[in-house]
Amino acid sequence: MAVVGLGHAQDAGSVQGTTVIMKEVAPTWAGCEGKKGTGLSDCFTKMLTQHIVSNYKYPPSAYKKNEQGVVTVDFIINKLGMVEITNVSGGTPTLQKEAKRNISSIPKMKEPGKLGGKPHEISYSVPFTFKTGK
Repeated sequence: MAVVGLGHAQDAGSVQGTTVIMKEVAPTWAGCEGKKGTGLSDCFTKMLTQHIVSNYKYPPSAYKKNEQGVVTVDFIINKLGMVEITNVSGGTPTLQKEAKRNISSIPKMKEPGKLGGKPHEISYSVPFTFKTGK
């Protein structure tokens, strides 16, 4: 949360004394239009989870070699509503490539995240657990 000077839509923050506290507003995923506040945030999380699950693939070569681990993908939804991966860590290069592919395939948002009613990049971090069960 950022603290700034006066003025912006009520939905974007609150006033405490002489300070306006601005809230980050989640990006709008297709299908989440018309939702506000926590409803928008919850819808974003639901759609992101559905995307990750439906696009999850264990690389066959990594499965065969019993490559396992947790890969964390850090990314932003930029001011244009597009994904930009900022860091990938953990796991093997093959598992990292797959996790990165999954996040890179997130569609453009209907609207970017906002801060004070203006487009604002929002950061996310998603862990992928690759476990063969062997």
